[in-house]
Amino acid sequence: MKLWRGGRLATLAGDSGWGLIDDGALLVEDGLLRWVGPAAELPAEAAAAEVIELGGALVTPGFVDCHTHLVYGGSRANEFEQRLLGASYADIAKAGGGIRSTVAATRAASEAELLASASKRAQALMREGVTTLEVKSGYGLEAATEARMLRVARKLGRLGVDVRTTYLAAHALPPEFADADDYIAAVCLWLPDLHGQGLVDAVDAFCEHIAFSPAQVSRVFDAAQRLGLPVKLHAEQLSDQGGAQLAAGYRALSCDHLEFLSPAGVRALGEAGTVAVLLPGAFYALRETQLPPIAALRQAGVPIAIATDHNPGSSPTLSPLLMLNMACVLFRLTPEEALRGLTVNGARALGLADRGRLVAGQRADFCIWDSEHPRELAACFGHNPLKERVWQGSHQGES
Repeated sequence: MKLWRGGRLATLAGDSGWGLIDDGALLVEDGLLRWVGPAAELPAEAAAAEVIELGGALVTPGFVDCHTHLVYGGSRANEFEQRLLGASYADIAKAGGGIRSTVAATRAASEAELLASASKRAQALMREGVTTLEVKSGYGLEAATEARMLRVARKLGRLGVDVRTTYLAAHALPPEFADADDYIAAVCLWLPDLHGQGLVDAVDAFCEHIAFSPAQVSRVFDAAQRLGLPVKLHAEQLSDQGGAQLAAGYRALSCDHLEFLSPAGVRALGEAGTVAVLLPGAFYALRETQLPPIAALRQAGVPIAIATDHNPGSSPTLSPLLMLNMACVLFRLTPEEALRGLTVNGARALGLADRGRLVAGQRADFCIWDSEHPRELAACFGHNPLKERVWQGSHQGES
């Protein structure tokens, strides 16, 4: 048993507010938070614990990055330059760039090469407080490479981070398929085997005019449902395809991007309890101007998460702290909403109820910061105040 004491705890214990506890303490046993509260009210069993003094440091739940494309080959820095010269994301995709470019590089990469590059990316996220992350496939677009990506994602868990894997073969149409319906049939065919290998925690798709239609996505989601797998959706990033309503009909864990989300889509998400995952890194990198309907999401009671969306083309960031700031500056979230988006609501977007808050019974995943107040994590950028990351109750070292 270990006792961390003498810190300022941002527990996020309620549905609103920071849940601050000054001179707080956390009692940890078997990887779980056994007790959380003021140090002056410690239970008797704390007397037998190993004591770690926090020295007034800020403690928050560990970050949950619920949307990443962390495993891939190659680089798309050239597209950054193309966009600056006037090309749109859709223009680049239609010319054979975008996702297809990364698909070619990923197919050419060995499993060892993919693991080496993805490990560096995961460690960068961990150095800024990530204790749980989601990793999508979708740069293989063929059975063998999709499996290779998912195996690599699973292996990232050896680094000391919880990894949830998402099957995103319905990401783009690969060059060897002329017909999108034929490709969707293949995507559905590959899924049972990958699931049988223990490689898939959830299923995602890209519902967009440059990707797949709602009818095609429904076929993928039906295949997921037959296996008892939850679904997620890239929806309403570039246009309103009614993806949010579709996903809500399947009780999706989350809908992600949502810049073009309609009032009907907002209502559907609220009724389904689906999390809205906002991705300010992609919004920034693509220089988008259509804001997600934040006020409507709040009014409908839709939980809002944020994530890095790390990928080589539209959000090549590895800084969850920067995403806190961007969520506030670009999307006008409050610092508290942003932090909840990267903790409790990020966990909810992955279907995980055992993390994201500092309360008894939750996993002992937390971060110790050289900060006085949690709002500082969102207000400041360009530096990393993380002192220590604790994962399942174990020290993970300084940043």
